[in-house]
Amino acid sequence: MFRITKEFHFSASHQLTHLPSDHQCARLHGHNYIVVVELAAAELDENGFVRDYHELSPLKRYIDERFDHRHLNEVFGHDRVTSEYLAKHFYDWCKGRLPETSAVRVSETPKTWAEYRP
Repeated sequence: MFRITKEFHFSASHQLTHLPSDHQCARLHGHNYIVVVELAAAELDENGFVRDYHELSPLKRYIDERFDHRHLNEVFGHDRVTSEYLAKHFYDWCKGRLPETSAVRVSETPKTWAEYRP
């Protein structure tokens, strides 16, 4: 199995108001998110690629236009915007456009991440 990944960055705020008021994530706060998309294929295409990295450019535009420097609670219309939720959201978006999508990882900090891999 061949695998490739590409990393994307955006900054956004969120607030998990359903958590106890003394939980740090219950307060309005922001992250410099890192989204890593993984694509996999058993065979390479005629150019020797799983997928040309350039074909992931629409995801960069989507992230920049819809998420960068936004309040994610407003973008999604709820307060359950966790890294896990974002990983699944980006996976679904990518899978619908890039069938080779095999996983998406979303990091809120350099030491924490959530991954969606069906």
